[in-house]
Amino acid sequence: MPDPGGPPGFPPRIVVVVKALACELPSRLGIPLSRFSREDLKRLVMEQGIVASISGITIWRWLSEDAIKPWQYRSWLFPRDPEFAIKAGPILDLYQKKWMGMPLGPRDYVISTDEKTSIQARRRKAETLPPQSDSTMRVEHEYERKGAVAYFAAWDVHRAKIFGRCERKTGIRPFERLVGQVMNQEPYKSARRVFWIMDNGSSHRGERSNARLTKTWPSIIPVHTPIHASWLNQVEIYFSILQRKVLSPGDFESVTDLTARIYKFQEYYEAVAKPFKWKFTREDLKKLMTKLDEQSQLKAAA
Repeated sequence: MPDPGGPPGFPPRIVVVVKALACELPSRLGIPLSRFSREDLKRLVMEQGIVASISGITIWRWLSEDAIKPWQYRSWLFPRDPEFAIKAGPILDLYQKKWMGMPLGPRDYVISTDEKTSIQARRRKAETLPPQSDSTMRVEHEYERKGAVAYFAAWDVHRAKIFGRCERKTGIRPFERLVGQVMNQEPYKSARRVFWIMDNGSSHRGERSNARLTKTWPSIIPVHTPIHASWLNQVEIYFSILQRKVLSPGDFESVTDLTARIYKFQEYYEAVAKPFKWKFTREDLKKLMTKLDEQSQLKAAA
């Protein structure tokens, strides 16, 4: 029961209705919003006559009981490759140091590779100011374009080693220069097998690419991710770290300055790097595919 003289209580039915509204996409209700804030929900429930008056704090408290946060969102990639599970499984096994049901040996290595295209060298039109006791770092919004580079990187999954090179543009030859940079040094030069995990970008897709790589370096085993599944490639985690720590916000005098900063960061990061704690396994993949199949069946039956 509500406290005497305190705010009026709401029956459970009202709480359920508000939570149900919070779990709807606003556009499906004819509301021109991408997501609800608690104040949006407050306005909606009052306009629909669900309650005569309510506070945003009350709505927030109800939603927090079920960890419902309609004002937040998370981007994700929906599996589109019809052979998604078939292609993803071996990659997940490699992260667990297995291949075709057998453990990897001491002379087996796993490399995750990709390229980050068109990294802009932007020179700010006013000097970037460092943080002060009463202000954050300040970065001028306007900038001059000083050129761009493509950054090719290869991440040794189990040894936490990063190899990279900046090139003027992407392509087969720049990618193969990265492969040579890795494969022509130890321990990869004398390895029994070196698994290269890569996406289906034009620099390294298809049987022709596989043939070129294995002809030059017979110990290489190319392993391609499913289509539209960059999240399976561990080097993308390194790229996100590079983006946060080096490239955003960017203020570079020239392409030379940008390139030098990237190379210095490679050394800086590798000095403290550890293998990423990859927790998504083949068993998790089975659960995900089962869930997606069930959702597709429900959608088809609707």
